[in-house]
Amino acid sequence: MLIGIDASRAAVDQRTGTENYSVQVIRGLVQVGRDHRFRLYLRPWPSPPHGLLPEGPHVHWRRVGPHRLWTHVGLSREMLRNPPDVLFVPAHVVPIYHPRATVVTVHDIGYRYYPQHHTLLSRLYLDLSTRLSCRAARRVIADSQSTARDLMHEYRVAPHKITVVYPGVNPAMARADGMAQEVVRRRYGLARPFLLYLGTIQPRKNLSRLIEAFARLPRDVGNVDLALVGGTGWLVGEVFRRVGELGLEDRVHFLGYVPDGDLPALLSAAECFVMPSLYEGFGLPVLEAMACGTPVVCSDASSLPEAAGDAALYFSPHDTDGMAEAMARMLTDTGLRQTLVERGYAHVRRFSWERTSSQVLDVLVEAARA
Repeated sequence: MLIGIDASRAAVDQRTGTENYSVQVIRGLVQVGRDHRFRLYLRPWPSPPHGLLPEGPHVHWRRVGPHRLWTHVGLSREMLRNPPDVLFVPAHVVPIYHPRATVVTVHDIGYRYYPQHHTLLSRLYLDLSTRLSCRAARRVIADSQSTARDLMHEYRVAPHKITVVYPGVNPAMARADGMAQEVVRRRYGLARPFLLYLGTIQPRKNLSRLIEAFARLPRDVGNVDLALVGGTGWLVGEVFRRVGELGLEDRVHFLGYVPDGDLPALLSAAECFVMPSLYEGFGLPVLEAMACGTPVVCSDASSLPEAAGDAALYFSPHDTDGMAEAMARMLTDTGLRQTLVERGYAHVRRFSWERTSSQVLDVLVEAARA
């Protein structure tokens, strides 16, 4: 069977959640699907970083133009001229013209629940493209049961059409030694112990409330900083303003985008990992922190309890005092920290990209035969 994959989101230098999902699931599919042929559709430029995407006798890269309006013009035209047996779109948008056997992964629809945290243009685009993609695809993959329920509720996607496939954890995410931790501390100016957040800097990540909770930590907790890792999204001015209003400029560090190679050491060096989100399609960073032996404090919203299981300390994302209390407890309760670290190591073993890719391949084969 010829499996076509939209690899455009994977072939970039700076990858966040959906781009990393695309890379890992493409690599995994090629590994577990050796009885099939794969055609990876790419933009005319730029070339993907060397070694990022798989190559081999059963893998063919297909560059499609034009660069602008790539999905609905270039990829659509390719689907009309030379369609695969099944098309897989790892990140939301199905081209206007597509094979009947098309599968799309929808990662989240947070814009439906928190529209005030998105610009009008981005909200309209996300809503329309996701609605049309769910309608066009023969099968829809959701990252979590929470996202599957949201799709059924908001877009009336039939339950039989949705398959929940949890993402995996990159094996490179593992506990780093003390020397590696010290190197990243110096590189990013983290002289004091620190709490760590990883994700895009945008309103639905609830970072203004996190900063307020950090400011309320009791004095006896210790002299800790807060490090926020991630590129800036839309409507981020409030987050930066709140740091200034609370006089935390010397204790809150915005590290920007951090290369994948630095993340294991940075996660390992943190006192704890904090995920305060109002909404997540899955919340993979909590698992990455667990894989690095870092205790996790996170919101109990949307899919996060699915991702973190019994290996995290939870708080309501709307309760600033509760968030501060959870962070303080994690910093001071040695027994709790050790328990959650051990649970985290056990929990994270359930999530591998090989398992994810095998389940995705099953959905692709089923869609092609339906």
